Amino acid sequence: MDKQTEIEAAVFRRLLEHLDNNKQVQNIELMNLAGFCRNCLSKWMVTAAQERGVALDYEAAREQVYGMPYPEWKDRYQTQATPEQLAAFNNRDQS
Repeated sequence: MDKQTEIEAAVFRRLLEHLDNNKQVQNIELMNLAGFCRNCLSKWMVTAAQERGVALDYEAAREQVYGMPYPEWKDRYQTQATPEQLAAFNNRDQS
C-alpha cells in the first residue's frame, strides 16, 4: 500500500470513529446537511469492493460502518425523524 492510500485509509477509519463517538447525530441530519450518511458510506464500501473483485455484502459493510449489526444500532440509537427533518429531506433535491 502506498503512503497516499495509507493516509486515506487512516482518515476513513477516523471518520468512522468520529461517527461512532457521535451516535446522537442521526442519519437524516447527515443527509440534510452533508448529502450522505452512514448507509451511504456502507454502499460506497460495497461498490469499492465490487470494483476490486472483493465480495462484500451490504449488511457486512453496514456492520463495519456502524460498529455493530445495523438493527442493533437502530434500536439503540436511531430516533424518530421530526416533521421538520423529513420536510428538509424531501425538499433537498428540489432546491
